[in-house]
Order: sequence, then C-alpha cells, then structure tokens
Amino acid sequence: MPQLLLEIFSEEIPARMQQGAARDLDRMVSDRLKAAGLTWEALTTYAGPRRLTLVIEGLPAATPDREEEIKGPKASAPEQALEGFLRKTGLTRDQLTERDGVLYAVLSSKGRATTDLVAETVDQVIRAFPWPKSMRWGSGTLRWVRPIKRILCLFDGKVVPFEIDGIPSDAITEGHRFLGSGQLLKVSDFVDYRTQLEREFVLLDVADRKLRILEQAKAACAARGLVLVDDDGLLDEVAGLAEWPTPILGDMDPQFLALPPEVVRLSMKVHQKYFAVRSSPPSGGSTREAGEGGAPQLAPNFLVVANVEATDGGQALAAGNSRVLSARLNDARFFWDEDQKVGFDAWNEKLKGVTFHAKLGTLAERVERIAALAREIAPLVGADADQAETAARLCKADLASGMVGEFPELQGIMGGYYARLAGYPDAVADAVRDHYKPQGPADTVPTAPVTVAVALADKLDTLVGFFAIDEKPTGSKDPFALRRAALGVIRLAIANNARYSLAELGNTWGEIVAQRHIQVVAKRDKTADDLEAAGDTKAAALLRDLSEEDVSYEAAVSLSKRSAQEGVELYRSIVSFFADRLTVLLRDQGQRHDLVAAVFALGDDDLVRIVRRVEALAAFLATDDGANLLAGYKRASNILRAEEKKGPVPTGMVQTGLPNQPEAETTLAFAVNAARTAVETALETEDFAAAMTALAALRAPVDAFFEAVMVNSEVPEERDNRLKLLGQVRDVMGQVADFGQIAG
Repeated sequence: MPQLLLEIFSEEIPARMQQGAARDLDRMVSDRLKAAGLTWEALTTYAGPRRLTLVIEGLPAATPDREEEIKGPKASAPEQALEGFLRKTGLTRDQLTERDGVLYAVLSSKGRATTDLVAETVDQVIRAFPWPKSMRWGSGTLRWVRPIKRILCLFDGKVVPFEIDGIPSDAITEGHRFLGSGQLLKVSDFVDYRTQLEREFVLLDVADRKLRILEQAKAACAARGLVLVDDDGLLDEVAGLAEWPTPILGDMDPQFLALPPEVVRLSMKVHQKYFAVRSSPPSGGSTREAGEGGAPQLAPNFLVVANVEATDGGQALAAGNSRVLSARLNDARFFWDEDQKVGFDAWNEKLKGVTFHAKLGTLAERVERIAALAREIAPLVGADADQAETAARLCKADLASGMVGEFPELQGIMGGYYARLAGYPDAVADAVRDHYKPQGPADTVPTAPVTVAVALADKLDTLVGFFAIDEKPTGSKDPFALRRAALGVIRLAIANNARYSLAELGNTWGEIVAQRHIQVVAKRDKTADDLEAAGDTKAAALLRDLSEEDVSYEAAVSLSKRSAQEGVELYRSIVSFFADRLTVLLRDQGQRHDLVAAVFALGDDDLVRIVRRVEALAAFLATDDGANLLAGYKRASNILRAEEKKGPVPTGMVQTGLPNQPEAETTLAFAVNAARTAVETALETEDFAAAMTALAALRAPVDAFFEAVMVNSEVPEERDNRLKLLGQVRDVMGQVADFGQIAG
C-alpha cells in the first residue's frame, strides 16, 4: 500500500507550540481523509524547530466508490415537493425508486485519486491551521506561525503536484541550518527522508532529541562529579529549540549560591533555558531533595543545550553563557538585597492599592478575610490560632516584593524566606511558603497544622467569595481556578483528617465579610444615602438597619448572621460544587461516581466523613450481601413509590404476632429493629464498616420476605403493616446512604 509523506518547512516554530501543532496536523488530516472514505494502517506526526511532518502508511491509491440512498417525499406528495427533491438530488422522476409509497434517490459517485484529495486536504489544512499566533509575510495572504519556505509532499514516492500561495510542492527538504551541508536533500520516502536528515544533523522525533539531551547532559555532569537537576518542563522546551541538541556544562560565580536556590534555578530556566546542577545527591539519592521548598542544593555550574557542535568542545559557548547568567543573577541579587530592606509592613501597605476583584475588594481586604478565617480554622486542624493569623497576614505580602515582581512563580516561596529572615517562627514561615499548596494533582499536600489552616483559609476565601458574586465555573471555563481550589480543600481535609462543616465555614466567611464591611462603613462615616448613590446598595441596606449608636461589633454580628441565613442557597451550591469535585477525585482513584452522590444526599458536608462512608459503601456493595440487598432496596422503593402516587403510605410501628402472619414478615421486622440499633450506634462512632455489617444482616430476611410474602394483600391491615415494614427497611438503609442513587 502507498505511503504519504508531508513536510511543512518554515522558519523557527516556538517550542511551546510544536506538540500542539503535531496533534492538530494529525486531527485535521485524519478528519478530512476519513470523511472521504479512506482508511490506513498507521499515521504519525513529528514536530521540530523548523518543520511539521506527517507520514501515513497503507493509504489506498483512490477513495472507494460510493452509493448513497436519500429518502424523499411520499409518492402522493404535491408536485412542488417532488420538484424540490429532484433539484436537490440532480435526478429525474424516472430515476427515483418507490418503496412503501415513499420515493428514494440513489446517488452513486466514483472514487477519486488519492493524490487529488491529498492536494485539496493540504491546502485546506494549511489555510485553516489553528496556531495560537500567526503571521503573514511578503505580498501573499497565507498565514502561518512563521514564513513557510517549502512543502514536501510525496505519495507512493511521487510528488503530489499543487501550489499554495506561490509555494509549490516538491520532494526537497533541508538539513541543519549550521551543521548541515547546505545542500537541498531530495527524498524518495520516509525512511530515506529520516536517514538523510540525521546525516544532516536533524533529529526528527522529539523523543530522540530528549534522549540525546539527557544522555549527554548526565554524562557531562558525571565526568565532573556533578548531578543534573531534573526538570521535565525545561526538557520539553529545549528539545523544541534545537534540531541537533548538544549539552554543554558551564561554570558560574559561586557567590551566587548565597541566593535562594529557587531564585538561581528560575533565573537559569526562565531567562536562559539552562538546567541547574548540584554536587551530589543528598542522603537517599534523590535529585529532588533539598532545602527550602524542596529545592536542591546547587553547585556553581549550569548546563546549556546548544544547537551546534563546537570545535573547542563548547568552551567559548560556556564562557559566553556564563557572562550572560552572571548579569541575570546580579539582577536577582539586587532584588534579594532590596527586598530585605523593605519588609512586610511596607508590602502589606502596598496591597491596599491592589484590587483583587472589583466586587471583592483589595488584596489587603482579602488578607483580612484570610486571617480571620485562618484563626477560626486553626483549632479544627490542631494549629496555634495566633500563628495561623500571623502567617495569614504575611502570606500575600511578597506579591509586592521586587523578587516576585520579577519572578511571579516564586510567590509564597520568597515570602517564606523573608519571614524567616525577619525572625518569625519556622511554622509561620513554612505556612507563608506553602499556603498555595496543593496547586495541582501532582503537588504535595501540606501537613504542618499552621500551613493547613492558612492554605484552607486562602482557598475557601477564593471559593466562597467568587460564588458569592456569582462568578462560578461554567462548562470548560474556570477563569478563577475554582475547581483547583476546591480540589485543594478536599485533599487538605483528607490528608490531614481535618474535620469541619463546609457550610459552617461558609457562614463564618459571610460573618467575617459583613463585620468588616460594616466596620469599614462606620469608619468612613458614610450615610446610607451616600453609599446608595455610589452604587453600593448592599452596604446601604446594612447601614440603614443600624442607628448611629448601634454601629457596634454586636450589631455587626447580628446582621451577619441574618445575612448568612439569607445565603443558604449560596452554601448549598458550594457544597454541591464540592460534591462534583470529590466525585472527580474519587473516580480517579477508582471509586464509583454514584456512591459519592448517594452519600452527599444525606446532607453531610464533612469531607473526611464523606470519604470514609464512600469507601465503606464501595466495599459493602462489592460483596454478594451488598449487591443483593441493593436489589432488595430498589424493589422495596419501587413498591413504596407506586403506593405514594395513590396517596399517603402507612407509617408507624410494625406489628408482629398478627393472625396468620408469615414467619418471613416477623423475622424481617425483628431484623430491621436490630439493624436500626446497630447502625445508629455505628454511625455515632463513625464506624462505617460496622454500619455496613449491620445492613448486611438484612440481606437474608429481605430476600426471604420478598420470596414468601405478598405485600399487596387483600386484607388492609396486612397490606398496611407490610408497607410500614418496607418503609422501615428503606429508612434504616437511608441512614447510611441514599441507595436510590446507586446504579445496579
């Protein structure tokens, strides 16, 4: 079967766009060829600094013949309907077929040569390619990420002829810009194409470029007793910058190691694309272990990936890059020294002039909320309330520092360093450093109590605040990263066994906001009319409820409590949002989504308790007793729902010892009473496994009941008693979870 080879050769493609472009090329070409009816054996795309390549193996020489039947109007339809159908299909009345009184048109089309389809496809793909940024050049109308130089397109070893905006297709490509021979390379197929490129110092596959970088970098480091600091993100980037990557080890001034290692690494990475290096692994051998924030203890060296093989072994390149790095690190040292002269008070003062959100106030006001929340949360996680509040008041200050202004990625980290230098306790400095964690699924979860308190306060302020102003995530849009914040709260709670009610914390946030708002209003000595004229109708309404002498803390608390009651729907929506995020998290861990819904339906919003219930429920339903009891529950629920449609279902005490009462009915009644007592006892101690065991004891009595007893007896007393019994079965099981929401 023939092979299709396509290369779009251009000026340098930004590294961050390359892999996305490879995926887009795969998708766009595949969609168009499949729509034409073509199939193939394998399709592969490659992306590099100057070329996008696609190769398809086993592509047919032509598209298949097609025959399509189109349903038309009824044979008795008006003449106008028939004429419209004939125009649509291009057929005559005699060419239509009639079946069951309906007219059908059969359209046949001959297959097309694949080369014709490929020419059209390449033109469409290039013109519609979704680059994040694109440009035009010369006098043409074509847009591409950088000017296209040539297009190689071969099918079955022959050029597919076409021209796009003055660029003709051919069988020619080029090698490395500097190391290559400078001659144009004529290729016949993919193997020849790849072989010639490698001879001309071009590695087509990004995986090969990464492997070359790692192997040579580690070898260069090992030769001098050093260890490369792993950085997968930087590896991805530099592999997209060089067609023939060549790692070179350089030296830097050791005095720069007095800077925090995160600063040194970020200066290397962000500005120069250098890898950091260190002398030897710490005990345990991991290259990721180290000092502040887990950063490695660095050596006075760096590793740069060049796009050439230097004749002097890279000495001149290393020296030049060392001079550039020194300039960058001198800038970083300036910020480090200047920041220590300024301090937290000045930074926090600056935050008063920085708007966090138009409806949520300044960053300084946000810090006040976080501090108050952290103090409330501290006892729940075993933290010192004073330290938690102190850390919260410092946690955003470094946003106004010179270092974080230069390197936003260091927010929190620099605050931790500055807090330690300012003499704050380690627990406070660590909390400032780590309060943004966890920031993603791979990020570590803090366990230090003060850090946990501040991290929870920070994320809860974000969540409740944006929900309060109706800025909730919609579909795939989440501009304020609220999903990430919710997952962070969940992971913090579970990892630290933090016991609290989400709704209560939401109410606390509402009280804090109302108190601060009223106090600020009172201090400003504004009237309700002034506030309303300024557009702050909420503050105006709050202030109108206060007489001049009542502007006090007690009045603020009273108003905030009333405000919290009015916000019940808000907190319900927040709890529901957490349910969705917890479902995602547990599903990734192998749990069923319906189990989370079944537990959340009970109204519990203690995340730790919810997870324990879900785990116990999953283990129970995995047993025969659990699966069979679930079936019995659904059968009982269906009977009760049917009766509820007719009218009120009998409730109350189930009678035993009735005349002619089946033994299975009596047995189930006693079993339900015993299970109720056992379940309630187990739930009080949060022994959810014991609660499931108690439910398991109902399996045999329920099965026997449905086997031997007719619920809808003709005797009203018997029927009512049995409906009461089924209602009690449902109620007892409903204490553990809403089994009605469980599939199966």
